Amino acid sequence: MLLVLNVGSSSLKAAVLQATATSSTELWRSETQRQGALQDQLSAWLEPQLKRWWPELKAAGHRVVHGGEHFTAPTRISAAVLEKLNAVSALAPLHNPPALEAIRWLQQLRPTLPQWACFDTAFHASLPPEASTYALPASWRQLGCRRYGFHGLNHQHVAEAAPCHRLISAHLGAGCSLAAVRDGRSIDTTMGFTPLEGLVMASRSGSVDPGLLLHLQRQGLSLDELDLGLNHHSGLLGLSGLSSDWREVRAAAATGHRGAQLGLAVFLHQLQREIGAMAASLKGVDQIALSGGIGANDPSLLEELQAAMGWLGPVHWKRIAADEEGMIARLISRADQGFDATGDSAATDRH
Repeated sequence: MLLVLNVGSSSLKAAVLQATATSSTELWRSETQRQGALQDQLSAWLEPQLKRWWPELKAAGHRVVHGGEHFTAPTRISAAVLEKLNAVSALAPLHNPPALEAIRWLQQLRPTLPQWACFDTAFHASLPPEASTYALPASWRQLGCRRYGFHGLNHQHVAEAAPCHRLISAHLGAGCSLAAVRDGRSIDTTMGFTPLEGLVMASRSGSVDPGLLLHLQRQGLSLDELDLGLNHHSGLLGLSGLSSDWREVRAAAATGHRGAQLGLAVFLHQLQREIGAMAASLKGVDQIALSGGIGANDPSLLEELQAAMGWLGPVHWKRIAADEEGMIARLISRADQGFDATGDSAATDRH
């Protein structure tokens, strides 16, 4: 029985699951918005809810967004691993530090409970060099400037839920990305060095011309202003001038709101274009699976894409509910050599 913590930049999710290498059953789940100091909130919100589960929990798993170049598999937490993860935190400043804070909180609360980190970038460690390399000077690439890809935990879940030779997994929610999956392995994806690249998202811009950003800097915008604008004031929110919520934008577009209609049009154009790109990487498509809060819950989107992309030929389309927590539990079950093991022998840290 496993505790899984998914600490986001604005939300907290916790679940208790019973898992094997191939299946997981959710026994309990709770979710809330982050408020105030994280460790204080965990103590006040989560600790009381876990009292009934402590005697049965054998390990804990954490979603860590960025594993950098070194962490490409589920990794048993140790002091040395935490130190290396601290060094990676600069690559995902909104996501990695809270995850590490949750790890330390649980260490203090249950020091003997084994903990594991599972990474959103790990599934994309199989990207070939031509898909992971930016056309940048060698000195920049040596600093780790490459394409990592994200949403890997859910893309892997989708790949296992819809196994086939050539799959496009579409994670569409507040964050959006596609993965081209061949025989269960990621060979291309739309996100890159950060979760900003690729598709239009709720409040993130997706891909823009880097020259445009240089232009804005020369016009006087600071790095902080660019960061805020690209991450929090762009996407559906920036296009519609109304909301970052897909459902609200959909409803407003249906009543004739021009900003909302533009937001939907740009979102769908970019999505169709990138599906085409993933199909090119795969040299054809057998299945396309929509997941995430939008992808799994909006049947109209599935119908629109099917109608617009008939040129792909015979493709099986489906919707699959996201399950990052279940995937984490299954990955830990696969990686673990015995939950009672101590030390670093069970840790996986590939270089």
